[in-house]
Amino acid sequence: MGKRKLIAVWFSCGAASAVAAKLTLDRYGSTHDVRVVNNPVANEDPDNLRFARDVAAWLGVEVETAINSKFPTCNAVDVWEKERYMAGVAGAPCTRALKKRARQEWEQIHKPDFHVLGFTVEERARHERFVRGERENVLPVLIEAGLSKPDCAALLLSAGIALPAIYLRGYPNANCIGCVKSQSPTYWNHVRQHDPQVFAERAEQSRRLGARLVKVKGQRIFLDQLQPSDKGGSMKSLNFDCGIFCEEPPHHIVTSRREAQA
Repeated sequence: MGKRKLIAVWFSCGAASAVAAKLTLDRYGSTHDVRVVNNPVANEDPDNLRFARDVAAWLGVEVETAINSKFPTCNAVDVWEKERYMAGVAGAPCTRALKKRARQEWEQIHKPDFHVLGFTVEERARHERFVRGERENVLPVLIEAGLSKPDCAALLLSAGIALPAIYLRGYPNANCIGCVKSQSPTYWNHVRQHDPQVFAERAEQSRRLGARLVKVKGQRIFLDQLQPSDKGGSMKSLNFDCGIFCEEPPHHIVTSRREAQA
């Protein structure tokens, strides 16, 4: 028997990627080497660590970590200071450093054949764009199962796993608190209300580095210029994400999903 093909499930401490890991293990665990991998980021809610432990126990496997050796603190603040840049037309350096390059280091060692991400059924178009533009070797396990984000949350709750606390505080995802990829005044005023220390830290650093992180009425402004009354779209409508591939230029990989079943 030849070496098993490797499937890397990229677990983001969100409900969807947790259920994606479960489905992948159930479907491919007997025929493939399935590894569940997380990019730890110090700026996420501390309860994400509890959630990761609960998910690992549910899955019955270790959740591995992929870390950029140049940023062992896994702290976005350190990346922004070193790069002297937080966010803008060139994207967010924290995503490149703490997720993309951390993933690349892991891939250079382990050389996965396939990837699984937490694309849900309502994100079919996003998955298809991703496959066309970046990677073809993605197994759409949640889409094939017809599972939505609420479905994933319900499955975890039925398994006795409490969702990450950040969801309960009204945030749209389990990303870092004070994610610089968001330009929404609604989001930043939510951070100011629920995590005032984080808001103050982002406001100070962004002013010092010259980063206008928020957009109000079409104009980018500094966080310390944001008024509590400024609003944009609702929190539920916000769709910024911090995926491991989102900064990558498109390229072609010839591997197809059919090979995973070989």
